[in-house]
Parts: sequence; structure tokens; C-alpha cells
Amino acid sequence: MGRVTAPNQVPPVPPADLPGTLGELRTSGHHYRTVKAEIRDNLLARMRSGEDRFPGIVGYEDTVLPEVERALLAGHDMVLLGERGQGKTRLIRSLGALLDEWTPVIGGSVLNEHPLHPLTPASRALVAEAGDDLPIGWLHRSMRYGEKLATPDTSVGDLIGDVDPIRIAQGRSLGDPETIHFGLVPRTNRGIFAVNELPDLAERIQVALLNVLEERDIQVRGYQLRLPLDLLLVASANPEDYTNRGRIITPLKDRFGAEIRTHYPVDLELELALIRQEADLVAEVPEHVLEVLARFARAVRESPSVDPRSGVSARFPIAAAETVAAAALRRAGLLAAAPAPEGVRPEAPVARVGDAVSVTSTLRGKVEFESGEEGREIEVLAHLLRTATAETFRARLAGLDLSGFTGLVAEGAVIETGELVSSAELLRQVGPVDGLAKVLDRLGLGDAPTPEEAAAGVEFVLEGLHLTRRLGKDVTESGRTVYGGRG
Repeated sequence: MGRVTAPNQVPPVPPADLPGTLGELRTSGHHYRTVKAEIRDNLLARMRSGEDRFPGIVGYEDTVLPEVERALLAGHDMVLLGERGQGKTRLIRSLGALLDEWTPVIGGSVLNEHPLHPLTPASRALVAEAGDDLPIGWLHRSMRYGEKLATPDTSVGDLIGDVDPIRIAQGRSLGDPETIHFGLVPRTNRGIFAVNELPDLAERIQVALLNVLEERDIQVRGYQLRLPLDLLLVASANPEDYTNRGRIITPLKDRFGAEIRTHYPVDLELELALIRQEADLVAEVPEHVLEVLARFARAVRESPSVDPRSGVSARFPIAAAETVAAAALRRAGLLAAAPAPEGVRPEAPVARVGDAVSVTSTLRGKVEFESGEEGREIEVLAHLLRTATAETFRARLAGLDLSGFTGLVAEGAVIETGELVSSAELLRQVGPVDGLAKVLDRLGLGDAPTPEEAAAGVEFVLEGLHLTRRLGKDVTESGRTVYGGRG
């Protein structure tokens, strides 16, 4: 997938067998193509070969990506509309992989001018003077992507350019392109330029971009420089800003050839696939726990207590999974400090459903609530988490005989679990229980689960039985969770 060029990144070294002069370039049969033609050809080549066109993009195969492909094949600049955390930036960055791996440039040109298609008077003169002996360089596609997060303080100079007073002082005239210090857009010539959160640009800055889209040239301080830029311009915006607050000027909206709506994962499996792909887990998180978190995120998005205009980012369940894994690792680290009974190995970090409780407090800042819910944020999230856990319990264990588990608390017996209860201690309390093997199989924990995985399965059943009103539950002052019969 295409990556944003990091500051001061060392450019990749081109292969030694690439042409080194303009004459060698012509002899090799190379032909000049515009950026949009280049992307179109490479996209078609991937389609014909069956290669993945947009690696790392999950959940858009049947909705967004066909629209993006049509826009690219048509040669359209595009704007992606969607709430936060829908992968708009990732999708835009992936477009860089559709550029040629290497492209020839005139050495020293800040506009990445093609040797067969020079733009500035200085470069045209250089090509005319040197002819086929003109030395050429090669630019890697990772260096042909530019990006700007739109902010209210962004200036025309940042994006387009400004007059360089030092060059004026050296005797150059104002009409000379050499007097201009070019901004980000011209410096991405022959590449892809992205503007994130376009509505946040001031209107006068949008007017400057309008000229780039309309005439493919740039104007700096009233001087029109006929430098036909060759680039693909892509923007992202929140639909609330774009349609209701009207912060994109109408002529600029009209110049984008394609307007594409993005969305959150449409079903649970896509949500889970995204978490598996993106979460950097420091401990094992069983599938049933990941499913709880995926259902939790979807419940938060659909909750009337949450502001739908801001959305709930796909980063929410990803961060939740990472937090749950960290809770498991913390438990293993703290238990390692306590003396273990003889013959008992150290606790391995495996997440349990009880570890998800910490998510409601650590991630509440990722959710924008309706004004009437002030002060109830954690309460709302805790309720939605319980709902997601109960739904997962029913989906995973429906039809199983769980009487063996409810029998564990007969005649006043209790089972204690919690953040710092080891798997060995939990399993010791439970002992042999009818139906455990079938439960672990349904949860995908295999025929020979580790003690930690078995403990995760047991805790999930206990919590599910509580949420379906078949067990009682109390939380002690020390933080332990006590499951018992319903009094």
C-alpha cells in the first residue's frame, strides 16, 4: 500500500539498469503519459492479472472500491465523503501503489518535470541545450504522493506557492517562474496530492485550488504562470461539513469528477476482519472476546445516546482490542510477582471478557455523546458492552446445555474471578464441569486449550449466564467478581 513520504526520508535508490540520459530514455521506447493515464493503465493491468488492487482496504470491495475504480478509469479527481474513522485517508494513500514504480525526471527540477515534457522555461532551455545527452534522474512512486491536513491557518503559500523576495533581490522579474517558491501542490506535480478535511480550508484557499482543478495552472500573487500541472487531486470531507454547513465553495465541488461516500463495516464479519488486520495485540485475544468488542462498537454507533453526525471511528474497536490485550498482559505481569504454587507455570497473557470493562473508561473520549447524556457516558457504554456480551453469548452458545455451570453455584457456592484472578485459581474453583468441552469447541479454543484459554471460556459462560439472568453477580470492594445463584 502506498505510504506517505516521511520528512527527510531517504529516497529509494533506482536500479542501475535504468536509462541515464534523455537519448537512452528515447531508445528504450519509453513514452510520456499523464499521471491519470499511468494510473488507468496500471489499474487495468491489476484487474487483468487478478492482483489485489487496494491491499489493506477491508469492507469496501462491493461498495466504495468499484466507484473509486470507475473514477480512476475516467480520469476524475475525487472527493471522499464519510464520517471519521472510515478509512478515507488509508484508501487515498493506497492509490500511490497504482503509480509506476519508477518515473524519469529532469534532475534538480522541483516540479518533477518529465524529460520528454518539460514545463518551465529553464527546463525547456536545458533540454534544448543538452539534447540527448541530458542526464536524467528517476523518482520512486513513494516520493510522488503529497498530503495536507487542511487547517484554518493553511495559506495559499503552503499549497500553491509565493514570491521569493530573495530571488527578486537577485534581479529576477516578477513574471519569471524562477522567482516563485512553489508550494505542496506544484511540488507533487506528476503525482497524487490529497487534501484531508477539505471543508476546513478557508474559502480563499479553496479558490486557489479551484484554478488548479479548472485550468491545471497556478496563480501566485496575481501572476498567472502557465505551468500545466499533471496530478490527481483527491480530497476527503465529513458529509456534515460538506452538505449542510456549506464550507466547500460550489465551483470547487463542481470540479471534482467523482463524489464517493464511504461507510463503516456493513456487517459483523467485516468489523472483525478490520480488527484482526489493524490491531497490534500484545497478548492473545480469543475470537469470542474480539466478537464482543466488534458488537460493542456497532452498538455504540447505533445508540441514540451517541451523536450520529460525528460517527464512531473504526479505530474504536481496534483500540478496544489493544486495551483488552494490554489488560491481559498486565494481569500476567502482576501475577508473576506473586509466589506460584509448586508445579504451576507462570500465567500466560490471554484476554477474558472481564478485561473489556476497562474499555468503557479509557475509550469514552473517542465517542461524541448527545448533549442530554452528559455525566452518563460510562454508564451508557457499560450498558452497551453488556448488551454486546449477551448477544455474543447467545450467538456462540445457543442450544448448549449449560446446566453444569449453573450447578456450580448450587447450595450457596460462589465462583470468584476478576482482573487479578489467575487462570489456575479460576479453574480450581470450577473443577470438572459437564459441557465445558463443547463450550470451548464452540468458542474456537480447540481440543487442547491452555489453562488460560479454558479460563477465558469459563468466565465468558459465567458472564453470559449472569446477563441472561441465570446467575447472580456481585463485585467486591477489592475488585473481584463473584458469581453465585440468583437470590
